[in-house]
Amino acid sequence: MRPDGVPAPSASLRAERWRSVRAWSRGRDRRSVPALFVLVLVMLALGACRNRDAGGGEPTVRVGSKKFTESVILGDMAAELARSTGAQVQHRRELGGTTVLWEALRRGELDVYPEYTGTLRQELLSSLKLPDDAALRQALAREGLRMSQPLGFNNTYALGMKAADAERLGIRRISDLRDHPELRFGFSNEFMDRGDGWPALRDAYRLPQRDVRGLDHDLAYRGLEAGSIQVTDLYSTDAEIAAYHLRVLEDDLHHFPTYDAVLLYRADLESRAPGALAAMRRLEGRLSEAEMVKLNARARLERVPEARVSADFLSSTLGVTPPDVRGDGLAARVWLRTREHLFLVCVSLSAALALAVPLGVLAARRPRLGQGVLGLAGVIQTIPSLALLVVMIPLLGIGSKPAIAALFLYSLLPIVRNTAAGLTGIPLEVRESADALGLPPNARLWRIDLPMASPSILAGVQTAAVINVGTATLGALVGAGGYGQPILTGIRLDDVGLILEGALPAAALALLVSGLFEAAGRALVPTGLRLRAESESR
Repeated sequence: MRPDGVPAPSASLRAERWRSVRAWSRGRDRRSVPALFVLVLVMLALGACRNRDAGGGEPTVRVGSKKFTESVILGDMAAELARSTGAQVQHRRELGGTTVLWEALRRGELDVYPEYTGTLRQELLSSLKLPDDAALRQALAREGLRMSQPLGFNNTYALGMKAADAERLGIRRISDLRDHPELRFGFSNEFMDRGDGWPALRDAYRLPQRDVRGLDHDLAYRGLEAGSIQVTDLYSTDAEIAAYHLRVLEDDLHHFPTYDAVLLYRADLESRAPGALAAMRRLEGRLSEAEMVKLNARARLERVPEARVSADFLSSTLGVTPPDVRGDGLAARVWLRTREHLFLVCVSLSAALALAVPLGVLAARRPRLGQGVLGLAGVIQTIPSLALLVVMIPLLGIGSKPAIAALFLYSLLPIVRNTAAGLTGIPLEVRESADALGLPPNARLWRIDLPMASPSILAGVQTAAVINVGTATLGALVGAGGYGQPILTGIRLDDVGLILEGALPAAALALLVSGLFEAAGRALVPTGLRLRAESESR
């Protein structure tokens, strides 16, 4: 029995352990840690082979759209009109909320995206108190941005509830809600914090409801149907209003402003791609509210792909016939998302390993400093992943960069902690024998310490890799692609098949990564060290 209360290893285990360590010191079995780094470099090379859809060069026109159906349809229309002039076009579909696209446009990562005048005045530029569209245009010009004429419809906010419930309770106006504090409200997450959203609406109407929750806009309709909420926010062009038999409550205080749909674009597009811009502006005044409701219904209720919906409209209304819209097959889609997902995981994990192992060594050698390092890594781990992604956007823009940065930060804690634990857990007799050999500190680190700690280090890398595979699905919110893209689309369209198209490969990849690291541990870690790790785990 050792002084610390841990049973002493058997004579045969000690002999096997020392044979492994001596082999490391003589260089006959030094493959574990270097091979681990070679493995990561191979993963990085695999990730670097990611196929970028842009076709090799920077696209002339970069169109963005938000993660709701109407925005995707309008984005597809703008992209096809620009493409009809011969311009090279990329449509970055289903990016996160308004702020994501606004920042991407200001940074020059997008050239144009569909927006609404009410959002611009009440949310993005609310501090300027802009009285009308003329003032709005001037404010946008100071940002280097321009706004098209309205596309023809006003997609304003509204509150709605099941028509049967509204009739039973005698509710027709928003002000009628004052008499029913028991009602449960569920609003889209963006509406919960907007300048014209729930806080301002509650104050304007003096509403007493306190059971208010935030949720995804597309899930709110299912919440109404299931009865888990009674009131939600609507867009006036939502096809679900009729499909779910909802009553739109009268905004009797005229709280919600006009939300005319427009194309918001960078001023330099006028000189860089004037033909493409002129083609996109052909949408001005061509979409009525009834027409937009019909287009949304085709996509959301009839499950027609947005690209097909927009192509049919352009052909019938503007005489523009896009190329035949044919989606990729399931295998091609999964392979594309797999490459994108591997790129995010491999690059972020490689960068984390390069930093976290030295930090773990530092934490083991300098315990006080190590506590600070582990504490900081632990704090980063507690930050919600979606919040961390959004924080990264002003620094790194949209696409793979913010996703890789966030995944890199999330990978640090498991690797740092396991590296430090593996090094500090080296038995005292091994340390004393290494000192007796007179090995310099660096030689001891590479020949004794890291080999002895390699099972723990590899376990930390395995944990970080599995976490990365799951967390990388959120990268789709900032345009990084991966398995999160079909998951987001499936949630938006209430399509379980699309959700599973992303969820099942993500789960399979996580299991595969875990299995590969298990196999790597058996191949790379000397037998004596594996026996030690297994005996101590028991």
